[in-house]
Amino acid sequence: MKKVLIALLVALSVGIIVSVIYNIKQKKELNVLEEGFALQKEELEEEYSQIALQYEGYGMKIENDSLFSLYENEKMKVQNLLEELKAVKATNATRISQLRRELETVKKIMRSYIAQIDSLNTVNQQLKNENEEVNRRYMEVTSTVTKLNAEKKALSETVRIASQMNASQIVVNLLDKKMKVTTKSKKAVKIQTSFILSQNKTTKVGKKWVYTRIYKPDNSVLVKSEGNVFRYENKNIPYSSKREIEYDGEEQSVSIYWDIEEYLPVGDYIVDIFVDGAMIGEKAFSIKK
Repeated sequence: MKKVLIALLVALSVGIIVSVIYNIKQKKELNVLEEGFALQKEELEEEYSQIALQYEGYGMKIENDSLFSLYENEKMKVQNLLEELKAVKATNATRISQLRRELETVKKIMRSYIAQIDSLNTVNQQLKNENEEVNRRYMEVTSTVTKLNAEKKALSETVRIASQMNASQIVVNLLDKKMKVTTKSKKAVKIQTSFILSQNKTTKVGKKWVYTRIYKPDNSVLVKSEGNVFRYENKNIPYSSKREIEYDGEEQSVSIYWDIEEYLPVGDYIVDIFVDGAMIGEKAFSIKK
């Protein structure tokens, strides 16, 4: 009986030891599995984090509004999946496996977006380069046109000056009724302005109007009528006398007259002479008693 009891105790002890050893082994294997699951989850989280960072980086390169909207939606999806992955237990192998498959899909979508972004950016850069080239050429053309206009204006001014005639040897006399020179204002009936119109081969030949403006001592102009005006420096100004001549480009003598029909005060006078809208000479003279 004693031997049987001892045998039972030994068998029970062996069973307990075997059970303990088995439990320890099972626990170790479970720990190994849990560590493996945790490592896999950590690696998966790292991959999701990298994808999220890439989405952040490429987002700043998108200039197309429609593509940017789609891109932002996908970026939010990645963020949500990453948050879910962080919350799920490492032992939830089924969900982690699903999230891994989701990651592969996300990677494919991102590669597609990156390709579109790079393509659009390349096209945009080409368009910018073309636009810059167009602007550069436009500025060059504008600069050239401005320069040509300035040169044309300068040339026109040179031609205008070159073609401008000149009045020399200007003489102003008072004439009496017999058309003789007099120094007595009471006998004077005309003011005669005589001059030599210079030779000029560059000016246009043909009929030309010669105008005079006679300034009295008070600086007012002798005028017969308010309608007696001509163009000078883009405005109408009054003239005292005018005469039409036939100009052939050669030097010629010209005389033009003012009929005295009013009282002319004693003092200093000035005569300005104009042809083709330009003042070609002036002469001061005096009227005495």
